[in-house]
Amino acid sequence: MSRFEQVRERLRRVYQSRRAAVRADPGASGDALNDVSEAARVASPAVPGPTAPPSASVYGAEPPTDLHSSTSSRDDADVPHGLRIAAAWCWRLIVIGVVAWALLRIVGTVKIVIIPLAIALLLSALLAPAVGWLLRARFPRSLATAVVLVGGLAAVIGTLTLVVNEFIRGVPELSEKSSEGVRQIQNWLKTGPLHLSDTQLDRYIDEAQLWINNNTSKFTSGALNTAATLAEVLTGTLLVLFATFFFLRDGNKIWRFLVRLLPVAARWKVDDAGRASWQTLVAYVRATVLVAFIDAVGIGIFLVIFDIPFAFPLAALVFLGAFIPIVGAALSGGVAVLVALVDSGPVTALIILGAVIGVQQIEGHVLQPLIMGRAVALHPLAVIIGIAAGVVLAGITGALVSVPLIAVLNTAVRRLAARRVPDTPPDAVVVASQAP
Repeated sequence: MSRFEQVRERLRRVYQSRRAAVRADPGASGDALNDVSEAARVASPAVPGPTAPPSASVYGAEPPTDLHSSTSSRDDADVPHGLRIAAAWCWRLIVIGVVAWALLRIVGTVKIVIIPLAIALLLSALLAPAVGWLLRARFPRSLATAVVLVGGLAAVIGTLTLVVNEFIRGVPELSEKSSEGVRQIQNWLKTGPLHLSDTQLDRYIDEAQLWINNNTSKFTSGALNTAATLAEVLTGTLLVLFATFFFLRDGNKIWRFLVRLLPVAARWKVDDAGRASWQTLVAYVRATVLVAFIDAVGIGIFLVIFDIPFAFPLAALVFLGAFIPIVGAALSGGVAVLVALVDSGPVTALIILGAVIGVQQIEGHVLQPLIMGRAVALHPLAVIIGIAAGVVLAGITGALVSVPLIAVLNTAVRRLAARRVPDTPPDAVVVASQAP
């Protein structure tokens, strides 16, 4: 096809399109003809058409390359792109840091309420399966919750009673053996690899005594503060009991009420994330109880075999310490090693130390991946950082609550970030509109 035929075909298409426009709007016929002539004049290879003046605005042209859609002025365009991105990240991180600081201050102010509620959530996750068993046995919900809560309290009080009684019976014997153990340690310091003289030992003992005398006031003030907070402890205990009861009985209703406070578009996704987080918390508490029980039984067997005093209290301490992952059982096992050292000498203490290390290795390489790994997938570094932050912020309670909190947040964030539609709730009411 020649160039002339191409131009003629182009003119024909333009004419047909303008003709259809004229039929739709007769008043635009003059404009259409002008447009056709303009199109013909521009499309013709012989006539290049008028040249736009320098001040004319060209529509459809791209903006200058030195401007960016995110800049609002020429000054912003002159700033390097990397610096603009870094500044944007910085002020956003500052805002997040200020909000996090404010939240920590609020939590610190109302920690007497926050900590009991967190403990109540952990207890509810532990006791929820028992309540479910009673509900499936046709128990009323309130009765099932009361039976489980009272049974749990009876188990805790009975265990504490046994621990205290055995401790009271064993203190006189342990105090008699402690002096002998101290003498053995002194002899080892003299004849062992350190080869300390009597003068050095006396100096170290005097320094330790001086340190105790200088810090007596701190210990006394701490005891006074503890006595002053007895009312807070009792209040927190009552709050834990009441909150646990209502979490077990009306937890589903409370969660639905909180979800209804959110915008409609976010309710299903938040509900899905919350229920998945609750399942993670239940699985974490179950796995922790199982791992703690295995640790306590393993170390307790060695304590009984070597006739170490306070075998049951020490095993109970190991059980409670195992609720703080990685470091809890090791610290409580260290207490058992010290008792064995005072009571039976260094050889038995080394055997108990080996037993504690062996149990910890089994826990870290077998129990944790097999049991805990199925419940929550957390990196050990995240666990250590969470425990350290919890200790700094809330002491022992913070160390106890930090890891399950991280596990719950991990599940919630993963669910909220997932690009999927949550399942329809079984009690949802779907209203279908009729087609017009």
